[in-house]
This record gives sequence, structure tokens and C-alpha cells, in this order.
Amino acid sequence: MKSRRNRINTAIGSVLFKALRFPVVIMPEGLAEKFGAGLGNALWPVFRKQRERAIYNMGIAFPELSADEQRALAKKVFRHFGMMAIDFLRAGKRNPEKMLATTEIEGWENVEAAAALGKGILVVTGHLGNWERFGHWGTAKGWPLAVVAREANDAGLNALATQMREQAGLEIISRGDAVRPILKKLKEKGTVAILPDQNSEECYVPFFGKPAGTVMGPAVLHIRTGAPLLPAYYVKVGVGKYRAVILPMMTPGASKTAEEITADLNLALESVVRRYPDQYLWLHDRWRSARAKGLL
Repeated sequence: MKSRRNRINTAIGSVLFKALRFPVVIMPEGLAEKFGAGLGNALWPVFRKQRERAIYNMGIAFPELSADEQRALAKKVFRHFGMMAIDFLRAGKRNPEKMLATTEIEGWENVEAAAALGKGILVVTGHLGNWERFGHWGTAKGWPLAVVAREANDAGLNALATQMREQAGLEIISRGDAVRPILKKLKEKGTVAILPDQNSEECYVPFFGKPAGTVMGPAVLHIRTGAPLLPAYYVKVGVGKYRAVILPMMTPGASKTAEEITADLNLALESVVRRYPDQYLWLHDRWRSARAKGLL
């Protein structure tokens, strides 16, 4: 039953993606965002599993909120990702000048400091804000990113998404075979962006005060290569307006274990999620492995 629901949800997403791709391109920015928010509202009653998961996650992350407040925040998450989906479909309308004009930067000096080390940069971001637009902005800024990405379940949809990302100037590294191209890019003093905030069984470190199964890849790569870890995020701050939030780099080296570094990265992500709680992918079952091990 679970597999069948997943296939149905994937099919719905694929049909919507392909059907809406061209109509939304001709919409003005404000109308496109309203349409995206409306799409999120429409999917709220349809995607029951994701709705219940988001509300459950709100209870873990924000226990100080009432049940009604947690539910309202979860609904805002649906609206945000409706807007993000529509924005991704409109990627072809972006140009470098507009990307730069609509993005304010918090912490660019941290990029310069990391680049000055000459070891490449491991950008550690998360499913927060608009990570798809982040890469496009980086290209416009003269800071091209190679992004480690998971392939979509639908082959046709995956090919289309990859094409759109590459047209935006991104280099895509398949998550299934990522180590060698990541090491090559770092050796060339390039920047690799990784989104490790998905459920894993590699280690259990705090996220919003609760143990969360977390990927240790970025920490392991840092210890192996010496490339600095740069927590960086790209969030929405208004209609067509965004902010790049770039935190100070981490260079703990051998003074910390990979698990300790991973815990620090979770704390960095949490600090920004708390500023923009309705823009995080609470639809993902972040604490699944921890729950299965009885850690919650």
C-alpha cells in the first residue's frame, strides 16, 4: 500500500510539473507566487501522508506552539513549497542581472575567507528556502556550484529537471556516485554544494534538540581533504526577493570527529531554520531512523 501511494504521489507530481511548466512562465512574478501558494493550499488535503508528517515534525521541533499553531505553520510550509515549485518551472526566465538584483547577501566575506584557503569549498546547505535558485544565483555571482543531487523517481522528470538545472549553470553530481567527482572538483579549488539533511542511519546527532539520523559525508570529506565547510542557505524574504545567508566557515580538522562536526552542521542549519520555519522541508520524515531505534 505504501509503495502504491508513493507511486501515485510521484505520478501526480510529474503530471503537474509537465502540465504547468509552460503556462506559469508567462505569468508576472506576483501572480506566479500567488498561483504557487494556491497550489500548496490545494495539495494540503490531497497529500495526507505529507500533511500528517509535517504536523508531527512541528510537534518535535516546536513543542512550545499550540496544536493549532503547529498545524497553521505546517500549512504555510505547503504554500512555500508550492511557490518554490512554480519558481523552479520559471527558471528559464531568470537572467544574471535579475538574480543579482533580487538577492541580498548576508556573509559574503565568509565565502572569500573560505576560498582564500585554496582547498576548494564544501558548501553544506539544506532543504530550506529555495535551494534550487541558490545555485543559479551562485553562477550569476561568479561563484559556480557543483551540486550533489538525488535523481527523481520518474526518469522523464529527472531528465527534464537536470536539463533545467544545467541551463541555469549548475554542474550536477549524481549522489549515487559522488565521491570521485567531488574530490576532483575540490582539487580544482571549486565549490561543491551538498544537502545532507535527510534521514540516515550513519550517526545520530541533535536536530532541534532530538537525535536525528544524519549523513556524515560532508564531515568525512572535510577531514579527508581539508576543504572548509561553509554552511550557506538561500531563503525567500518577499515577492521575488531572496537572501543568501552564509555563515562562517568551519575548519575543525582532526580536532573533532566526523560525528561531532556533523552535530555542528545540524546546529548551523537549525539556527537558520528557526529564522524561517515555514521554509523548511518538514514534509520529509527527518526522525524516521531515530524513531525506529527508540531514540525519541
